[in-house]
Amino acid sequence: MKCPSNKGKLFIVPTPVGNMGDMTPRAIEVLNSVSLILAEDTRTSAPLLSNFGISTPCVSHHKYNEHDTVQPIVNRIKGGECIALISDAGTPGISDPGFLLSRECRREGVEVETLPGATAFVPALVNSGLPCDRFCFEGFLPPKKGRRSRLELLASDDRTFIIYESPLRLVKTLQQLIEVCGGDRPASVSREISKIHNTTVNGSLAELYDYFNANQPRGEIVIIVGGKAEETIRVHRNKYKDDDSNS
Repeated sequence: MKCPSNKGKLFIVPTPVGNMGDMTPRAIEVLNSVSLILAEDTRTSAPLLSNFGISTPCVSHHKYNEHDTVQPIVNRIKGGECIALISDAGTPGISDPGFLLSRECRREGVEVETLPGATAFVPALVNSGLPCDRFCFEGFLPPKKGRRSRLELLASDDRTFIIYESPLRLVKTLQQLIEVCGGDRPASVSREISKIHNTTVNGSLAELYDYFNANQPRGEIVIIVGGKAEETIRVHRNKYKDDDSNS
């Protein structure tokens, strides 16, 4: 297969987070032209590759084997091959394997090119209606050790912040967010981005806790929480409303 470069290169290729229609023509072109595709889970990626007629050889590259596979991959690229990295969904390296390989390529002078494409938190952030000119992407929180201190640090930040969460932990996480941010902090929960059951629920943290405590969520979850500045603005607005009503 012809490499789309005159020398070896690592291509980091985003894949759809839900809707197959989000696959870009350039992503298909690159995956068809490289000599090897590294996939987080070949079983998950097989239907996607088949759907677009991509027959390039595909092997597993995930968090459990990447420390062993990184150097051989780098050596192959230095030898002139072009290789592509994909994850199960979205952009590799964003809460998915990819950082380690990209770092080692950079360290050894291997060219890396990341294609623009899908990632779940961007549409969730814009859907939230919360400020998105400055934000903090947290990804998945530590499951136990360091979780509380991380939440407290996020609660003190003036920027909108973003958390990935599983549906089974959502209610518990909302409860913890209420404890550190207060129940009135504005937030939103998006699930199943770009899929058939794509939904976003907006409200205060307390309102979201009540809603999802009564409605068990399913699918992949993105939580967007307004920064501390948003809480200050809300308090001031409510104070002005109270003053106007008393005048």
